[in-house]
Amino acid sequence: MPENSSSITRPAARRGSRLLAAALALPLAAAGLVAAAPAASAAPATPALAAPTGPTASVTLGDSYISGEAGRWKGNAAGTSGSRNGTDRAWNGSSADPSTVYGATAASGCDRSDVAEVIGAPTVAQNRINLACSGAVTANVFRASNGGQTLKGEAPQADQLATVARQNNVKLITLSIGGNDLGFSGVISDCVQDYLIWYSYCHDSAQSSIDSKMPTAMAGVGKAIDEIRAVMAGAGYAQGDYRLVLQSYPSPIPRSAEMRYPESGWSRSDTGGCPFWDGDADWARDTMVPQISTALAGVAAAKGAQFLDLSDMLQGREVCSTATSQPTASTGPSATTSEWARFLDGGLNSTQGVLQESMHPNYYGQAALGRCLTLLWGRTSGDFACRNTAGQDASGMYLSAR
Repeated sequence: MPENSSSITRPAARRGSRLLAAALALPLAAAGLVAAAPAASAAPATPALAAPTGPTASVTLGDSYISGEAGRWKGNAAGTSGSRNGTDRAWNGSSADPSTVYGATAASGCDRSDVAEVIGAPTVAQNRINLACSGAVTANVFRASNGGQTLKGEAPQADQLATVARQNNVKLITLSIGGNDLGFSGVISDCVQDYLIWYSYCHDSAQSSIDSKMPTAMAGVGKAIDEIRAVMAGAGYAQGDYRLVLQSYPSPIPRSAEMRYPESGWSRSDTGGCPFWDGDADWARDTMVPQISTALAGVAAAKGAQFLDLSDMLQGREVCSTATSQPTASTGPSATTSEWARFLDGGLNSTQGVLQESMHPNYYGQAALGRCLTLLWGRTSGDFACRNTAGQDASGMYLSAR
């Protein structure tokens, strides 16, 4: 542990530099490299006489945890060659083409994958429309006329929703937002650096940072919901014409008792892609993630939105969890044994994928999210937590009252 670093064998010049570079770059990668510029004010949309009667639609808005980030990967496999034991869905036999998974948004970095949550819930509506963008903060959801900002060349998501609402009969809107306002990627970066370099814990300073940002972040989430409601009203919808769901975030790493790699040495960084001290892992899994979920649940209740708690969605399927394993060339990836979240790209794995994919639900995790949304669609009221069944694929997801 950090207080007794002399017991950990780590030659000063040994490894870690590439993983450290990844940790340092993570906040910028997750945020889209640069801050979004404010968009010009737009005139309010002319209200429609009535809600459209076109094809039904399910729409997702928000950040990387709902855009489909990391949907490229079926589990994780350490190393730098080829298809990484079958985990890389973008591999075409000689090279990787992320656009086969993320389409045109691979170039912009919004990373809307072909297995994003809304895509994985086909029975909800005829059209499934993903407006979320990796790196989004609450201001990227607001209408431009009310302080909304562009991101990665795209208009604020509420303004995009206005067009969708006029062309479709929107039945479900699902929102994931607030994590970037709280500096979630920066917390990961700090914790990785503390593991690789400083041999100190990150959770005390990270907790203080999150506590200080929480009121503003949750106010932003509340405003995002208000902006969505205003857009829908402007398109002629009554509030009862559609359902609005706010969801929370899952933990991509397990608590220390469920880590399959030892705290000492380099296996957590070089092989597992989970370079965190035990104390920091416990804090992230059992304090930070539940705290954020509780705060989001409060916003949902105040704004009349349904709440989907994803805190435990990846339980036993996290990066480096003892209940999972990395695929081999002979076994390949599996929905029942592989990890459901992307490990930290860096170290020996630095040539694999895009840094911003790190610490997000992967192909299997996205399938689980889609199943959660399908199940919630069947519950017209109430707040629920979505969990997985050990040893089963996404079909084993289930809801419990929150």
